[in-house]
Amino acid sequence: MFDDVSSSALRVAVTGLAARQSAIANNIANVETPGYRARKVEFEEALRGAVAKGLSPLGVAPQTATSLEPTRLNGSNVNLDEETLSHIDTTMRYQLTMRALDSKYSMIRDAIKGA
Repeated sequence: MFDDVSSSALRVAVTGLAARQSAIANNIANVETPGYRARKVEFEEALRGAVAKGLSPLGVAPQTATSLEPTRLNGSNVNLDEETLSHIDTTMRYQLTMRALDSKYSMIRDAIKGA
């Protein structure tokens, strides 16, 4: 019941989005750290591919990579504008995903209650 494709995909998405939020927070905290390379978290393509192939989404894990963007004079490549926009986008996606999970579990709760 809780391991259907949509529930599994939503749980993987929450995990990936939380990992992305953590990476963004680290990037922003290190914006002036000489030589710091921004981290990027990817999981959407792997999740989409698993679902499209009929594989379990639970096999998808977020992947963290170092950004290849050009660096500033101090060797850091954190772009504060990009990180801020990514934070807003990720927060909105996280909230939407949590609402979808909440709605799904509410339907299950209602079915169990017989409402």
